[in-house]
Amino acid sequence: MQNGRKSEKEKMLAGELYLAADAELTGERDLARKLLWAYNQSRPGNMEKRNEILKRLIKARGAVYIEPPFYCDYGYNIEVGENFYANFNCVILDVNSVRIGDNVLLGPNVQIYTATHPLDPAERLTRREMAKPVVIGDNVWIGGGAIICPGVRIGAHSTIGPGSVVTGDIPAYVFAAGNPCKVIRML
Repeated sequence: MQNGRKSEKEKMLAGELYLAADAELTGERDLARKLLWAYNQSRPGNMEKRNEILKRLIKARGAVYIEPPFYCDYGYNIEVGENFYANFNCVILDVNSVRIGDNVLLGPNVQIYTATHPLDPAERLTRREMAKPVVIGDNVWIGGGAIICPGVRIGAHSTIGPGSVVTGDIPAYVFAAGNPCKVIRML
């Protein structure tokens, strides 16, 4: 807090309207992009280099494997558990926290968004945006091409079908699919 006022980063992390063009946030995104470029350009099989970069970028509690290319906004808002795997073209817009449990598998082209914009067009013209956290429980499998929207919670042991657009919370132990994603059956 500066002079009793929240910084744009503090507003961002609190889920309040903030300016993404703020110098501090721009610098942090630039650093993430440099790390991502190095990660995405690394040679196949160079796991030592990839792991070193991921340690600087995200918080991981165990083994992590992310197929390049991988994209995120900041990296520091992403927390993954043991045995995390993300297939090619994973995008995580981590403007707010993204917490992912143990043994989670993401198919190719999975996108996880915390970033959102005001629905009111006049408010959008202010260039302010906001974010809502995403939580994914243990032992979840998210099929290829799925999109996880801001503020969503996916319960443990669930499966999200390929191509789904998850706009609301999904309970534990279910198979859910579609656009919008709905529970198809209990597991």
